[in-house]
Amino acid sequence: MYKGARIAAVVPAHNEEAHIGRVIATMPDFVDEIVVVDDLSTDSTAQLAEDVGDARVTVIRHEQNLGVGGAIISGHRAAMALGADVNVVMAGDGQMDPRFLPTLLDPVVEDGYGFAKANRFFSMDSFAGMPRHRILGNIALSFATKAASGYWHLFDPQNGYTAVRREVLERLSLDRIARGYSFENDLLVHLNILRVPAIDVPIPAVYGSEISGIRLRRVVPEMTRLMLHGFWKRFFFKYVLWSFSPIALFLLSGLALIGFGLAVGAWVVAHTLGTPTASTGSVLLAVTPFLLGMNMVMFACMMDMQESPDTPINAHGLTARWAKLPGGFPLQDSESLPVMRSPSE
Repeated sequence: MYKGARIAAVVPAHNEEAHIGRVIATMPDFVDEIVVVDDLSTDSTAQLAEDVGDARVTVIRHEQNLGVGGAIISGHRAAMALGADVNVVMAGDGQMDPRFLPTLLDPVVEDGYGFAKANRFFSMDSFAGMPRHRILGNIALSFATKAASGYWHLFDPQNGYTAVRREVLERLSLDRIARGYSFENDLLVHLNILRVPAIDVPIPAVYGSEISGIRLRRVVPEMTRLMLHGFWKRFFFKYVLWSFSPIALFLLSGLALIGFGLAVGAWVVAHTLGTPTASTGSVLLAVTPFLLGMNMVMFACMMDMQESPDTPINAHGLTARWAKLPGGFPLQDSESLPVMRSPSE
């Protein structure tokens, strides 16, 4: 138990026989359950996890490889079945330092946040030794995830060192979240749709002999598709379906005006080739809608940033009621659950 909350560590693992024993052995005593998910490893990962002899360990073996996201989802479900109040994800490669686990848990257990994640890039020294192309890639991916998820205050979206409350998991449609390396990005989209307060926690990563399984040729197209789909999904559910927001009005009108301005601009350019025939009015008809549309889109972005769920529920989030929001699941005996409110309330 940690400050009255039952804690479960979800450990996704694929061919991690070199690290899984150390991950389990260094797990803090306040962790009540350790759920190791062997995602169809071809080595002895599952057997070595059992051989540690820790009574807290539950090993789940996948009969087919579901990807890191699928392994995490299986672990979350198993941890909830074991009665956990808060689930922490700690990768089987040992990159997540267990000494910082209390730092990650405190915002969720004490401060009223529904979700907390580690951020490796919290100082100028965090990028030391990292190739320039990886720095630029992390910045680009973080910005794209900010826009897609709506969590404009979060960074380092690929960091899987996370803590999440059971009530949040119960309200998520886990089957709809991406299973591969884009799991963390898609999870943020689903959390924002439900207006779950989230926070970044500065925590350094531990790098050793682990080997990354990411293949950029496969991951980049998948990420691009997910970001575009995630943005419009969040936009539709949050700002159109559940309550038609001014954000929807500004964004849709702005995009329509930009499209109209570009179309007229292309027509004007075509008619000025050779002997100029476009009038001043034609030029204004192209420029004015385009500028007005850009202004409306930027205003919509500013309003979306203000909607980012970055405020904890209250100082005693574990003792207040967590109200049911659209898209969630009915909760029973929710007097002990925290209230979820829109940031504008």
